[in-house]
Amino acid sequence: MISENLLSHLNDQVNFEFYSSYTYLAMAGYAESVDLSGFANFFRVQAKEELFHAMKLYDYIFQKNGTVTLEQINKPTGNYDSIIDVFQKGYEHEQLVTRKIYELADIAHDEKEHATMSLLKWFIDEQVEEENNFHSLLKKVRRSEGNPAAIYMLDEELASRVYTPPTTA
Repeated sequence: MISENLLSHLNDQVNFEFYSSYTYLAMAGYAESVDLSGFANFFRVQAKEELFHAMKLYDYIFQKNGTVTLEQINKPTGNYDSIIDVFQKGYEHEQLVTRKIYELADIAHDEKEHATMSLLKWFIDEQVEEENNFHSLLKKVRRSEGNPAAIYMLDEELASRVYTPPTTA
């Protein structure tokens, strides 16, 4: 069984992952509102990934004989200045997720909770990919600023993204 402290932080992360999904749906809504359905698809897929992350933690809590406590999900920001702003905020959000995962890993390490450390290793590796994806796309949309053709090419590229649940989860 895990400590109350670690359980509380894991529950916080479950709720934050649900919030993250909600955040990416808001970003998808913005993209749709400016006729960038490929970008919207990217964020819808991102929202599904965050739901997967939430449920991975959710299931783990029960595997460790804990109880999941779901909280109210805060309203995400829905106002953006541009698609660049959306990706900047998405990148910053992923950096926040990374900090929160690191905090959880530090707690698990301090408590010598090896099973949780193993689980969080997966999340740490995932965050390297998440931050890299957002940073790469942020650079692309910045380079495309003022070039509608480039934005629409990127929109077409992002339209092809599909959600595939991890097989090593």
